Amino acid sequence: MKGLKFLVVLVASFALLGCAPSSSDGDVLGDEKVEVVATVGMLADMVKNVGGERVEVKALMGANVDPHAYQPTAGDMRAMQRADVVFYVGLHLEGKMVDVFESMAKDGRAFGTGEFLDESRLLSFDGQNDPHIWFDLVLWADTIEGVRDKLSEVDPEGAEEYAINAERYFQEIMALDEWVRGEIEQIPVERRVLVTAHDAFGYFGRAYGVEVEAIQGINTVQEYGVKDLEELVDFIVEKEVPLIFVESSVSQRSMNALREGVMGRGFEVEIGGELFSDAMGPVGSEAGTYVGMVRHNVFEISKLKN
Repeated sequence: MKGLKFLVVLVASFALLGCAPSSSDGDVLGDEKVEVVATVGMLADMVKNVGGERVEVKALMGANVDPHAYQPTAGDMRAMQRADVVFYVGLHLEGKMVDVFESMAKDGRAFGTGEFLDESRLLSFDGQNDPHIWFDLVLWADTIEGVRDKLSEVDPEGAEEYAINAERYFQEIMALDEWVRGEIEQIPVERRVLVTAHDAFGYFGRAYGVEVEAIQGINTVQEYGVKDLEELVDFIVEKEVPLIFVESSVSQRSMNALREGVMGRGFEVEIGGELFSDAMGPVGSEAGTYVGMVRHNVFEISKLKN
């Protein structure tokens, strides 16, 4: 309840500050850079690629941060208020910030990139759309134009540069998509089974022909029970899945319990490695960009072919 009260105060404060000047009405920014706030690292990286030297991007959530459970701080609220535009994924990925974005939408500075995808392309579980759209690279690439258009609206003088950068980045993601398909095809079909802590890889499974199972659902805030654990233990033993994978932004505790349960049934299963699901790696690391994160994950998942 304390966290809810804090969020209400932040939203109210944001509303009071709403009269502060910004360039979101399409005014020319001159020599000033466009100040952008993005929620998760994958989205911040996209904005940097499209915006180039014309933008200054702040990512609210860094390495190992779970966006499902993240609550904005007073500093976050000040950064969003100062920003010319705020990008978020939406689809309830940033579940504890929904009220904040609804408040910001009144002046048009908040833009949910996933909110504009055709719903027929989205996965849905128990009536909730899966927000992990970056794991289908084609789907993620299709959100680039929304970023391009929003930046062009804020900074019309940069529209041509944004268009060139957006096309370049789109082609880079398409090439990465082809590479991913080639790597996954090298894994025998019967071994293409990915077991993780929470169900973040559904789009990856659909796009690249991998069966995906997890202890938790698409939202880490949802608790899992003994029955969930036992059913997954049965699945691993029956399918003889050799590897399970931990996630950088999710506690390893549930996967340790899963492994112990499997071992207790007399089957040997190992932790295959760490995947980046809801957050990229630290800035400057191998997985500190979206492309690097995808490549890291695929290299880890490819261990299934051995």
